[in-house]
Amino acid sequence: MGNRPWIVDDELWVLIEPVLPPWPERAPGPRPLADRCCLQGILYMLYKNIAWQLLPPELGFGFGQTCWRRLGPVTRGRVVDALHRVLLTELHAADALDWTRACVDASHIRAKKEGEATGPSPVDRGKTGSKHHLICDGSGTPFKVITTAANVNDVTQTLPLADGIPPVVGKPGRPRRRPAALLGDKGYDSNPNRRRLRKRRILPVVSRKGAPYIEGLGKLRYVVEQTFSFLHHCKRLAVRWVRRLGMHNSLVTLACSLICFRHLKKA
Repeated sequence: MGNRPWIVDDELWVLIEPVLPPWPERAPGPRPLADRCCLQGILYMLYKNIAWQLLPPELGFGFGQTCWRRLGPVTRGRVVDALHRVLLTELHAADALDWTRACVDASHIRAKKEGEATGPSPVDRGKTGSKHHLICDGSGTPFKVITTAANVNDVTQTLPLADGIPPVVGKPGRPRRRPAALLGDKGYDSNPNRRRLRKRRILPVVSRKGAPYIEGLGKLRYVVEQTFSFLHHCKRLAVRWVRRLGMHNSLVTLACSLICFRHLKKA
């Protein structure tokens, strides 16, 4: 996506346009801009972390309020979730998803405003924060991100992450949604979770507390740290400014879709 990642190229727009809901015929306010321009304005805000009212109109994205009104129907219609599934389908069809293992990890972010899924951060002197819980495949493609309060233990989100992988089609047969193994650090050590993962036919590969780390596990889990780096490259997600959890999750899923599209272009 080059030096200007907020620019929507033709290949990405072909995938996004079919899942966008139509503009209402009697929408309030001025005549809206093209959907592609509004989406580029949203991506510009996502990468630059500026307030909506400071969106520069000379770039052709319109005013921030126009993009904000467009993001509301997109969030309610779960358009970003549909886009994420479309990109996962394309990756699965191209044999670009590594189902041999999945990696889980979590990352703390500062929450400048109180809202849903915020709490005192144990790693930031008790300041208000949130936590992103991520599961990705063996190549770093994000499957699911869950946002919780900063004081939520990682182990509580193991099963929600494993169950949150959407069914991925793209090949003959049943949709795929179960990796062969799940890799995690000592923060995910739990014997009940191990039993439940095995019932789901997922092999848990998690280091035990008080014991040495599993040899070679870090070389396989580095991809989840890399995915977090790509995710928080969007400055709007590195620090949480949005109170509404649904709006924040939509921006997170949109960033995950951009990471999937990057992997698809490499594939």
